[in-house]
Parts: sequence; structure tokens; C-alpha cells
Amino acid sequence: MKLNVKSMMAAALGVLAMATMAARAESTGAAPVVTPTQSVAQADATLERITRERAVVASTFAAEETVCNDKFFVNNCLDKAKEQRRVALAQLRAEEVEAEHFKRAASVAKRDADLAERARKDAEEFARREAQPPKPARTEEELAPPAAPRGGKSVAEREAEHAERLRRDAARTASQADKRAANVAAYEKRQADAARRQEQVAKRLAERKAKAEARAVDEKKKADAAAAAAAKKQ
Repeated sequence: MKLNVKSMMAAALGVLAMATMAARAESTGAAPVVTPTQSVAQADATLERITRERAVVASTFAAEETVCNDKFFVNNCLDKAKEQRRVALAQLRAEEVEAEHFKRAASVAKRDADLAERARKDAEEFARREAQPPKPARTEEELAPPAAPRGGKSVAEREAEHAERLRRDAARTASQADKRAANVAAYEKRQADAARRQEQVAKRLAERKAKAEARAVDEKKKADAAAAAAAKKQ
């Protein structure tokens, strides 16, 4: 039976790539080995690489199927090709899960940092305003009613105007005190809200981490079971 030369060359090149990916998972056993991601840029690069390598795995398996069909022991050849594909895809999936988890965690951490920075700036602005010296109190001379010109207002009218000015000054002082108290209350509320948000974020991160670990354990069990089944067939 005549072999397809192009298929054989594609299979040879693909086998090398697939064997490299499979070696990552087989270096310490059946479970995939994943190097922890250190940055968002690294996670993006990993995800792009995984997309390319998945295509390599698919094309390699297709080429190997063609080669196997030309061999006498077709089933044995196909079983080996399928096992290599399974191991390579399991490794790529483990790396993909780790990179995506890192990106989600980094996004949450950035949002928390932005919220904390906003709260810090609000606190600094509030402290700056409170540190400003109060307006000087009006002197007795300023509060005293001006001398009435001849033929001007009566003493009673001047005293009434003076009393009204004192009342307005007292009302303004009370209003400023109320405003400062409201500012303090608003700042304390923002701090409490930020603390609650941080607790909620930490809780969500813990839940996501637990789910990711559970999925990793489940995928390892499935990989171990598939490896045991493949070993029995050999």
C-alpha cells in the first residue's frame, strides 16, 4: 500500500510537538504539571499559545490517523495516537484553567485597589478641609451697630438690627457644625462600605479558589481513570 508522503511529513512534525506537550504531564506522573502564572501578560501569552497548540494537536492526530490506516496493526497505532492526544489536551486544559484563574483574580485585585485608592483620596480631602483654620470671629466693634447719622434710625431700630445680626451669625455657626458632622458621618459610612466590599471580594475569591481546586481534583481523577483504562488495554 502506497503511503501519502505529505501526511507522513505532517505526522512526523506534529508528533514532536505533541510529544513535547505530553511530556509536561508525564514528567511527574499522569497529572498535568502547570507552572504558576506571574503576570496578566504571561497569562495572555499562555492562552494564545494554548490556542495554537490545540490546533497542532488536532492536525497531528489527523495526520497520524492517515499514517495508522496504512499500517498492519491499525488499532494499536490508533490507540497510541489517541492516548498522546488525550495527554496533550489534558496538559493544555490544566494550563488554560490556571491562566484564566490568574486573570480573574488579577481583575478583582485591581478593582479592590481602585476602590481603596478612591477611599484614601476621599479621606485626604476630608482631612485637608478639616485642617483649614476657622474663620476669625467678628469683634465687638464689628458686631456693634454703626452710629446712626443725625436724623437716622432710632436706638430701638439699631438694637433690633444688632440682635438680628447676632442671630444670623449663630445660625451660620450651627449650620457649619452640622455640615462638619455630616461630613464625618459620610466618611465613616464610606469606610464601612469599603470594608464590607473587601470582605465580599475575599469571600468570592475563596469560593472561586475552592471551586478551581475541586475541578482540578476532579480532572486529575478523570485523567488517572483514563490512564488506568488505557494501561489495561495495552
